[in-house]
Amino acid sequence: MQASSNRKPDIIRFLHGLEVSEVITADQAKQAVKEVRQKSINGHPVNQVAKLKLKSKKLRGKSLSAELLSEEFALQHQLPYIRLDPLKIKVDEVTAVMSKAFAIRHNILACEVRPDKVSIAIQEPENTAWVSGLEQILRKPVELIFANPETVSRLQKELYTLSSSIKGASGENLQDVKVANLEQLLEVGNVGELDANDQHVVQIVDWLLQYAFSERASDIHIEPRRDTGNIRLRIDGVLHNVYQMPANISAAVIARFKILGRMDVAERRKPLDGRIKTKTPNGLEIELRLSTMPTAFGEKLVARIFDPTVLLRDFSELGLNKDTELVWKELNNQSTGIVLLTGPTGSGKTTTLYTTLKLLATPQVNVCTIEDPIEMVEPAFNQMQVHHDIDVGFANGVRALLRQDPDIIMIGEIRDRETADIAIQAALTGHLVISTLHTNDAASAITRLQDIGVPSYLLNATLLGVMAQRLVRTLCSHCKLAVEPDQQAWTELTQGFDVPLPKLMFEPKGCDECRQSGYIGRQGIYELLKLDAKIKKVATQTDEVDPIRKVAIENGMTLLRISGAQKVAEGTTTIQEIMRVAAPSMEEL
Repeated sequence: MQASSNRKPDIIRFLHGLEVSEVITADQAKQAVKEVRQKSINGHPVNQVAKLKLKSKKLRGKSLSAELLSEEFALQHQLPYIRLDPLKIKVDEVTAVMSKAFAIRHNILACEVRPDKVSIAIQEPENTAWVSGLEQILRKPVELIFANPETVSRLQKELYTLSSSIKGASGENLQDVKVANLEQLLEVGNVGELDANDQHVVQIVDWLLQYAFSERASDIHIEPRRDTGNIRLRIDGVLHNVYQMPANISAAVIARFKILGRMDVAERRKPLDGRIKTKTPNGLEIELRLSTMPTAFGEKLVARIFDPTVLLRDFSELGLNKDTELVWKELNNQSTGIVLLTGPTGSGKTTTLYTTLKLLATPQVNVCTIEDPIEMVEPAFNQMQVHHDIDVGFANGVRALLRQDPDIIMIGEIRDRETADIAIQAALTGHLVISTLHTNDAASAITRLQDIGVPSYLLNATLLGVMAQRLVRTLCSHCKLAVEPDQQAWTELTQGFDVPLPKLMFEPKGCDECRQSGYIGRQGIYELLKLDAKIKKVATQTDEVDPIRKVAIENGMTLLRISGAQKVAEGTTTIQEIMRVAAPSMEEL
């Protein structure tokens, strides 16, 4: 379809097409035209209609999103539809197809370059006079496809700006580039259009931060290689390749991050830590924790992104069921004692910890924390950071906090006997202490503390409870498939426990919403051990895990994998995902 009428897409025709295909009713179409004119909604018809948030009877009351409407628009014009995924677009290849000016003039964007053709996303199906000329230049056919016009326009700016920044930075003497502004608050997205006087490295960092925020990334990895620097994003626990840039530009980008994080730019021989507070274009403040490490090919940087909205979530959003939530709140409402969170790195302990502290930090109590480093800055707490270089460790920090009239003390991690002793002292002198420990399950926390030298009688006197947790990926609600229950897999998961086989199970399929992975987002699974007289008695008699776990189960403790099985029964995740993070241990078999 290569007409040359240059006729712009029209909302009246688009709504009529939606009415004919029964996506909306005649009344909805009339009302839509009226609202668009009254509210002066501008843009492409797809995005004009999307802003009205119409419900479709044909789609069982589903709201008409921009992507759904883009698919309908493509059908009306007999074009293939694509949902543009920035992670799958090769920036250097697509920006080399045409100039930025040409792309903006015709409202188009190359999205895939193959040996036999070039796929180009268009916004105006009846404005294709440019196709024959481009085919002659490229010496290969052009495939026209339709994508969300708003995404096309956004990626036009982002991809060409990134490409220009990389080319511009390649021509600079990057060792001579000095950025003197040690910003504490970085306004992401306010660098404006690229011009000859812009610092290209600043542009690249700005793009990378915006990109990571929009893609829901939890970590940014910048990894040096022999001739290149790789950028990867961790999304829902899985790393995705984003971009490769020349090694000297990668080093300059890391240096820019270090300046923003108030780190020693000249020091590349030893690991460093820093933090950045950024502000997105929509006004949301986000904390980043930076960590560098020397490698064979240069400095590697990881920026962990802490979304401040986690402090606004309740426990059900984190994945706790009602029974576990009630017991956890009961433990943390005690005036004295120690409550522990356990799990490996990346298991969601920080999120649970901050959600708990946010709930406890009322105007009537003094909540003090000692962290290494401070993960998220929260005005409701009094937060202190560990500084090993000036002899401010966890133990010394807690001693200082005890002189600050605290009600609740949070210790980032109990790593050694000294920290454990001071935590117990704090609990014995009338404070609630909340901390973390690195163990595989809840019962192991007791034996771990015994291993580092804490006497059982002190544990019995102070320890209130331990909660272990893991994060599992949750199934994409747009594409998950209902399947017959797998009796064998269910038996393997729930062995030793009488858990009814669910009537239905779900498995991942993969769609554009979840990048074909079948999963979107993560939730926690939890194992909560509350210390009572029976467990204290066993802990006094043994330093082995099995007897403690056995009594805890008899007292009603739900193991991690059984908590996961409940999520499988609810249709939240899969058996394979639970077995990946919480398979039965040898002791349980």
